Amino acid sequence: MANLKEIKTRIGSTKKTKQITKAMEMVSAAKLNRAQDKTEAFQPYKDKIREVVGSIAQGSEEVSHPMLQDRKEIRRTGYLVITSDRGLCGAYNSGLLRETYNLIQERHQSSDEYGIVILGKVGRDFFQKRGMPIMQEITGLADQPEYSEIKNIAETTVQMFTDEVFDEVYIHHNHFVSAMTQRVTETKLLPLTALAAEAEAEAVSTPDYIYEPDAETILERLLPHYAESLIFGSLLDAKASEFGARMSAMRSATDNADSRIDDLTLSYNRARQAAITQEINEIVGGAAAQG
Repeated sequence: MANLKEIKTRIGSTKKTKQITKAMEMVSAAKLNRAQDKTEAFQPYKDKIREVVGSIAQGSEEVSHPMLQDRKEIRRTGYLVITSDRGLCGAYNSGLLRETYNLIQERHQSSDEYGIVILGKVGRDFFQKRGMPIMQEITGLADQPEYSEIKNIAETTVQMFTDEVFDEVYIHHNHFVSAMTQRVTETKLLPLTALAAEAEAEAVSTPDYIYEPDAETILERLLPHYAESLIFGSLLDAKASEFGARMSAMRSATDNADSRIDDLTLSYNRARQAAITQEINEIVGGAAAQG
């Protein structure tokens, strides 16, 4: 009977775990929908500022800006890495951090050659444990972040490029493909050397703009904002990926709990049947001894 009690306790605890994972799956699904809506709502702004900046960069040959030019010598590379603050989201963090870590080890011979800007507690703890240089960090971001939450770190990252602390900056994050699939992505944030080329390729559909006061002043103001919008857009994309990964992980955990409950129930029934059979045998044996 003690064995039956133990199995019954395990069935009960597994059912409670299943309730938790099922609830977390439903919460993540709701957050995923909101994150996708927010990403879609932000996209027109990012597209328009990219169109305007690209038009100026491509159409004004006499205008140049440091953010649009490759530097002859790359002394330090910046990596802006976006992770989550919590786990329970499958390989969302581990895959990104493993690929980023391996890439840094391949590209750089010493820690003086790179610096890390990290968004998310999981990533911060990962790089701290390995003694890697974290230049800036931010944790505790809301599930549906506003630009004001990352405004300071975005502005500072762009300023670090302008001040030549970094000679190039890459963003590493999980790109949302579907609720089941997230792809680790590296995007070159600075310099924006590809912007003019992209604008030239799309020049057929790009309208001609009249600039006031002048193209150079407009670029001076808009380029930092455009770079910051890329950071915020990557964060929104990463948040959608996080919720998709967490939803999938919790669904898998729920399915595993169901399978475990079935196995335990089968074991319980077998043990119970064995106990009943043993009791019957004992009764029959006792009756035979008395007769």
